[in-house]
Amino acid sequence: MAQVEATTERVVGADAETVFDALADYSGTRAKLLPEHFSEYEVREGGDGEGTLVHWKLQATSKRVRDCLLEVSEPTDGELVEKDRNSSMVTTWRVTPAGEGKARVVVHTTWQGAGGIGGFFEKTFAPKGLGRIYGAVLDKLAAEVEK
Repeated sequence: MAQVEATTERVVGADAETVFDALADYSGTRAKLLPEHFSEYEVREGGDGEGTLVHWKLQATSKRVRDCLLEVSEPTDGELVEKDRNSSMVTTWRVTPAGEGKARVVVHTTWQGAGGIGGFFEKTFAPKGLGRIYGAVLDKLAAEVEK
């Protein structure tokens, strides 16, 4: 099994604190940022950053649906880490200042992929698909915080 990684980033027109607060608001803003690939969104504990437990289903392809139960931590300022209890998937959101009134958001996801030929295809195509999905999240984030 090989580690699979996907990274997407965007500069948005709002200060880093505003952007981070929007991402960490699982009980409010975060649900509005999710494209059609996400379903069954539910905050089960907490709702604001560290200590949140959130559930969703992520449909990466027409046949591939991942049931996610994510524990959220904030290991450093400007960083949210979502660890899936149901798999090896870990998604890290980093928000840093990017000039006056702007923030850079980097979302990085890793997981242990399948072995064999299936693993080859997963490692080849999954990062691009996940990149498109998180690109849509970042587009919605930018629209939300740039209001």
